[in-house]
Amino acid sequence: MKKVVLAYSGGLDTSVIIPWLKENYGYDVIAVAGYVGQGDDMEAVKKKAIKSGASKIYVEDIREEFLTEYVWPGLKAGCIYEHKYLLGTAFARPVIAKRLVEIALQEGAEAICHGCTGKGNDQVRFELTIKALAPEMKIIAPWRIWDIKSRDDAIEYAEKRGIEVPVTKARPYSMDGNLWHLSHEGGDLEFPWNEPKEDLYLVITPPEKAPDTPTYVEIDFEKGIPVAVDGQKLGAIELLEKLNALGAANGVGIDDIVENRLVGMKSRGVYETPGGTILFKAHQELEYLTLDRQTMHYKELIASKYAELVYDGMWFTTIREALAAFVDVTQETCTGTVRMKLYKGNCTVAGTKSPYSLYSEDLATFGESDYNQKDSEGFINLFGLPLKTKAIMQKLNK
Repeated sequence: MKKVVLAYSGGLDTSVIIPWLKENYGYDVIAVAGYVGQGDDMEAVKKKAIKSGASKIYVEDIREEFLTEYVWPGLKAGCIYEHKYLLGTAFARPVIAKRLVEIALQEGAEAICHGCTGKGNDQVRFELTIKALAPEMKIIAPWRIWDIKSRDDAIEYAEKRGIEVPVTKARPYSMDGNLWHLSHEGGDLEFPWNEPKEDLYLVITPPEKAPDTPTYVEIDFEKGIPVAVDGQKLGAIELLEKLNALGAANGVGIDDIVENRLVGMKSRGVYETPGGTILFKAHQELEYLTLDRQTMHYKELIASKYAELVYDGMWFTTIREALAAFVDVTQETCTGTVRMKLYKGNCTVAGTKSPYSLYSEDLATFGESDYNQKDSEGFINLFGLPLKTKAIMQKLNK
């Protein structure tokens, strides 16, 4: 039998895809579940895949690679899509797709299948990675070709085949979770006027119910990478888990955005990113201290482009790698400690220090210093010379 490797989550879409592939293609289905910290019971996922008809399932723990090779580079770049979205799903897709390709080649599969809809960004993210790493591989996207037209249809299809799915008509949200975030789309969120229901949040305590006293946390960075919390050195996974717990308890990290999808439509998503929110704000504060004006301003320009590339699934591209090389140079001095204050959904800086700080108390003070204020006169004369020259010309030609 010909083999197909399926990106499997155990959710609604991929659960019904296994029997669909067998019924319509006669494939030997090999499921691959990339574990990026979504919190699922992976033993249950294994059993469900086999029960649904897969001949084999790989459960791959790729959390460390996900954080160190994808999230941390994005953190260093400061890339946030459309000023709000911290790219939790977008960071995860290329690392999962990369593992799909590796297993497909190992198994001698002729195709890779995913459960992404034809309306979303994930189909692009998976397929661009596959094209970059295995250009001859066949790609099957059931949502673009089958007769199922809605999530209700998919639920009915699963029920007829005795497949249990975690989605019900009472809670119809499409969710994607990993160590970095949890996203919610669909249902009542499809109407931007609707405020998210309080029971929507599965990670973060609603700010109104967060503690009445603030929590302070110190984060150490080395060359732009977070390495310690409150003085304790931690690996990437442990560090993010600790910050997730602190942020979630204090209501930090909720973002509600109507975003511009790559495929041309707007969509509404609610994201829970507690640890990521703390890290992005802390990293930015450290850069205020350690980057010179020109470098910082130019980095702000490329951060937007970097975020767009990640969002669009263009991780394995020359331009993304080139921007990453620029970012790495800017992070050579991004080492230090940032103290953050967490309080009822707010995350604010409470102190920053670095051995590479460009901040000079002597220069900035309003008190007496060695700064020669007379020097500014010549500087302003030269800086304003084009304005003065233009004004003289206009006066002469009136």
